Amino acid sequence: MKIEVSAPSNIALIKYMGKIDTAGNRPTNSSFSFTLDELRTFVEIEKTGDKEGQDDWQPLSGPGFAPFEMSENGKIRFLRHFQSLKKELGLNGSYVVRSANNFPSDCGLASSASSFAALTLAVSKLAQESGRETPSRFELAEVSRKGSGSSCRSFFAPWALWTPTGIRPLDLPVQNLRHSVVVVTSAKKKVSSSEAHRRVVTSPLFTGRPERAEARLADLLAAFREKDWEQAYQICWSEFWDMHALFETSKPAFGYIEPGTIEVLQTIREIWQSEKDGPIVTMDAGANVHLLFRDNQTELQKKIHSFFHPKYSCFSSGAMTTSGQG
Repeated sequence: MKIEVSAPSNIALIKYMGKIDTAGNRPTNSSFSFTLDELRTFVEIEKTGDKEGQDDWQPLSGPGFAPFEMSENGKIRFLRHFQSLKKELGLNGSYVVRSANNFPSDCGLASSASSFAALTLAVSKLAQESGRETPSRFELAEVSRKGSGSSCRSFFAPWALWTPTGIRPLDLPVQNLRHSVVVVTSAKKKVSSSEAHRRVVTSPLFTGRPERAEARLADLLAAFREKDWEQAYQICWSEFWDMHALFETSKPAFGYIEPGTIEVLQTIREIWQSEKDGPIVTMDAGANVHLLFRDNQTELQKKIHSFFHPKYSCFSSGAMTTSGQG
């Protein structure tokens, strides 16, 4: 028996950073994300034996898949979640799990959200085809959260809201957005996102962080409902800088901002100042800059790509321009 499924990535505008419960990935504040439906992880599960044995992970190869290799710690974490899902859904036997992304691993998109969402959906489909009752999509999102917190947001599109009490989709009048990421560096992060979650609570700025995030969330949802794009841009700008300030003031302090990051952010800010319009800007725990454009900003998206290419890669849902450095 072989199962194949996929799940999308997502980009948070109100950030998930800090946990109430480390083991269960319960957040200290709500987060809000846009689903990147074309950027996906594909998972294939094949049964290799009826008896319980050692499950294995392998890269999935084929047309459309980017080269991908998982670290040993990544494999352990991924297979641990797989085994937890097997137990929860009453599946027996040994399996090989194969996965790959249709976006480059160095393009600035964290793949843990799409990877764990796809794995959870694949095991659910496997259980369903084995005649077992399977959880609802909401329940699966909660199960997936235990493997990767941000993965629960990948179960809903185009907008997902994850609060400390649960995950749900949101219906907003702003849809059909176009996503780009300016890849300042493709180097591996010195401080992982998991370690960042642990360290930020030591920052003096973490006091009041949940309240600030919740206030920005309310303001951002209001801006989107009123279709106030500039206000949404300003809120998202403040939010990602708030998160990066936590990194810089943690004990020990760390950071992801590179000189190229500042160059990109300054250019985008100048575009907003000169044209009175521009993309929404955000950053994850990394050096690369994510941009969201309205569907009537196609020419602006191309213009911004041309500003940065070939010095930096500009990756969007359908195109990759190669970088002169990184």
